[in-house]
Amino acid sequence: MIEDPLSTRDRTTPLRVLSRSDLADVPISPAEVVRAVEDAYIAFAGGDSDNPRKLSVANPDGWSVAYAMLGRDGWRRVVAMKTSYKFDPGHDRSTKRYYTTITLYDDTTGAPIAMMDCARVGALRTPAVSALLVRETVRREADSALLIGTGTQGRNALPHLLAANPQLRKLMLFGTHPEGIEAVHRELSRHRPHAVLQTVDDPHAAARTADVILATAGPGTEVAVESADLKPGAVTVLVGYGLAPSTLHNADRVIATSAAQMALTGTDMADEQGVLRGVDAELPQILARRAVARRHEDERIFVYNSGLVLTDIAVAHALAERAVAEGRGTEVALWD
Repeated sequence: MIEDPLSTRDRTTPLRVLSRSDLADVPISPAEVVRAVEDAYIAFAGGDSDNPRKLSVANPDGWSVAYAMLGRDGWRRVVAMKTSYKFDPGHDRSTKRYYTTITLYDDTTGAPIAMMDCARVGALRTPAVSALLVRETVRREADSALLIGTGTQGRNALPHLLAANPQLRKLMLFGTHPEGIEAVHRELSRHRPHAVLQTVDDPHAAARTADVILATAGPGTEVAVESADLKPGAVTVLVGYGLAPSTLHNADRVIATSAAQMALTGTDMADEQGVLRGVDAELPQILARRAVARRHEDERIFVYNSGLVLTDIAVAHALAERAVAEGRGTEVALWD
């Protein structure tokens, strides 16, 4: 039996700091990420974990926004705190600054496990959540998907989507940045060398043929797929931007990872009266088979992926295990 590198740590253990470069090439497959995220949701649905609502503060002029999230993973016996801070005064890539960290503690020994840069955790966790949302909501005969956006989330979306939905063989991509388009193709080829991805010029026309639409574009996108662009039975997943509010308000069913999180972060999808449509079911309850996702094949389903810190904990812990086993990072006697 291989010893867990984290299980031998006690409360006298120094804090292991894992930087972005320490974590950049730690091996973990999309299928492993999807399984870790699913386990975290099921534990939460079973009452074994805690995920309080996130706290946020924002500059009144819109220059910055910060979040703090606390969670306890009852299956892994890990408590964690995640923070994120985005400074974006010019709303362009040259001035944007974004910092996110997560600190893990062993809830069996009281020992610190690691303080980690959270960029890769989020880059893996979010597409894994989308993959599970699609798996639970997609119609039985679905075989096509359109990805909108080529940023970090877009680049990781398709390998995770296919890990949970291998039946999706007709893959389409819309993006406006040539280097991003190339990166999406490259990342898909790395994990699925035989997959075929078609780059499209008209996202609205492509949406009319797609069973699944993943909207991961940035806030500057001009794409806003409308409900009129959707065929019967289509699933639209909002991760970033790229969907118009009509896809929510005209949907037959609304699914979210968390209704509370959607109410906090999904206000840009409100209607003209400022009303945000309610959620019919949440992913943790669906995975635990306590709620129904799709009721019939022709339902158009809107899905909101806001993430829960429990999924960050699951992915961060998996990365930390591998990084610590390889001796990565720097130990800091922070409390000496």
